Amino acid sequence: MKTIRCYKYIILSIAWLLFISLPVTSVIAQDPPAGQETDATEAPAVNVSMLADEDYNYVMEGRADPFLPFISERTTSNEQPDTIIEEDKILTGMQLFEPSQLTLVALLESETDRFAMVQDFTGKGYVIEIGTKIGRDGEVTDIVDNKVIITETTIVRGTPKDNKIVMVLNQEGEE
Repeated sequence: MKTIRCYKYIILSIAWLLFISLPVTSVIAQDPPAGQETDATEAPAVNVSMLADEDYNYVMEGRADPFLPFISERTTSNEQPDTIIEEDKILTGMQLFEPSQLTLVALLESETDRFAMVQDFTGKGYVIEIGTKIGRDGEVTDIVDNKVIITETTIVRGTPKDNKIVMVLNQEGEE
């Protein structure tokens, strides 16, 4: 008798496992017959296979791109096309003086080089030669008889513009 009972439990267990492993079929929602009322709390059954067949189309109009970062770096350009673009650079030595702040006081010439001496408004003298940077954008390009020629190069509309400034040596007695 014990063996029959043991076989009974084994057979019931196998039947239960087979019942659980059966594929689940979807339930299609149907309207109840006209004479029956439905409970309002019951949710209608939905056919999952019907939802999977519909094509989903994502409309991006008026929505942000989900792959772009929230914060982006923007640069605003309020520059006028005729403005001179200033570079942020540290000025040293003679670059601290504009050519209009200096007075040419002497010209020196050796066998190979030419030098000029300029004086600032305090009376302090400086020796300059060809290639010396003066002012923000200026450079001494030539030292000739009684003159020092300074070329200022500025960038306007992306193209370099040259402006020549001539410092003339005043003879004694001239102002």
